[in-house]
Amino acid sequence: MTGLRHFAVIAPPTPGHVNPLQVLGSALMDLGHRVTIVHQPDVAPLITDPRVGFTAIPDVTDVERSLRRFNATLAAPTGPVGLTRMIRATAAISERLLDQAPSVLRRIGADTVIADSAEPAGALIAQTLGLPMIVSVTGLPLLGEEGVPPPFLGWRYRDDAIGRFRNRGGYRVSERLMRPVADVLNRHRAAWDLPGAVPAPRLYVAQCPQALDYPRRNLPPQFRYGAPWRSPADESVELPDDGRPLVFCSLGSLQGARRSLFALMAQACAAIGARAVIGHGGGLSAAEAAGLPGDPLVRAMWPQQAVLRHAAAAILHGGFNTVLDALAAGIPIVALPIAFEQPGTAARVAWTGAGEVLSPRTASVRRLALALERVIGQSCYREAASRLAAGINAAGGASSAAAAIDAALN
Repeated sequence: MTGLRHFAVIAPPTPGHVNPLQVLGSALMDLGHRVTIVHQPDVAPLITDPRVGFTAIPDVTDVERSLRRFNATLAAPTGPVGLTRMIRATAAISERLLDQAPSVLRRIGADTVIADSAEPAGALIAQTLGLPMIVSVTGLPLLGEEGVPPPFLGWRYRDDAIGRFRNRGGYRVSERLMRPVADVLNRHRAAWDLPGAVPAPRLYVAQCPQALDYPRRNLPPQFRYGAPWRSPADESVELPDDGRPLVFCSLGSLQGARRSLFALMAQACAAIGARAVIGHGGGLSAAEAAGLPGDPLVRAMWPQQAVLRHAAAAILHGGFNTVLDALAAGIPIVALPIAFEQPGTAARVAWTGAGEVLSPRTASVRRLALALERVIGQSCYREAASRLAAGINAAGGASSAAAAIDAALN
């Protein structure tokens, strides 16, 4: 098939995946294609680009599968119990997509699937419908390779026999933990009489710059590194200039209720004569925000890219999109990774030399202040971030990824 296409996007129902995929979708629409995100009805408010379509799979009343409960599970995934709940919630979302989405894609006339790598249902849906598939990689590449640690672990790169042995153990543990998701996929594969091997995608398109990933030896030939998928940043922001350096502080869209961490960030900034600019994503009440120590500037939402242009550094949880925005601005990072791929992303930031990593469980005001003082005061951190920024800004972002998709399909 050549010419214009109707892409159906299958992705996790979270802003960290939906937001960049909307920008990629808009870039595909600039080329004349049609793009529809397909998911449960309560994902609709996440679709903020009026050009990108949305079609809901049939609704159910099972509260266990509601987006509100799913996001609440993701917001507190720490510890064995929280991790188990998160995996079960993820499996339930995948199962619902597998049950309902194929008939929706037939009804809307989708002829190509964009399957986000973090939602395995997408590849199986494309296989059962016999549709060509593009894999979108909105976070770290999820391609298992024994020379590269699993992305959810904060292990440093180690290219020797010990490192490879360690990594193989990590992947075995990961497979055991993710068994509920694998069971859902295997049940549907058997019911649909599909072979075990999923056909290779036409293309992998990643937001991840190659310089941020660990060295790989076994990338598929159709894998394409890239740069953040963002709309043109024309926002501006007025921030007070009293001589204190500004430090952008964020825990992303799901972790913003952690007041104690924000207080730690604000106190550490004040300890070195800096001022925190805190975006809590709506996770704090007005009283909690007003009571943060250290004279921070606090809002639920800031124009992130605009604030970063004024910042001397960033303290982040290691969420992939926020890390990409900071690096694109050439801003060094102190990472406090909490869960998911955040430890792996933070480890890669440290590996590039663009930042440092502390555990949020053991970080004190003094330790965080010292790390912040280093990334601001020692030029090597900003120089490393600036090198990454140059590569990111030359890579073309969503428009380049859309052009690559168009070429791979046509």
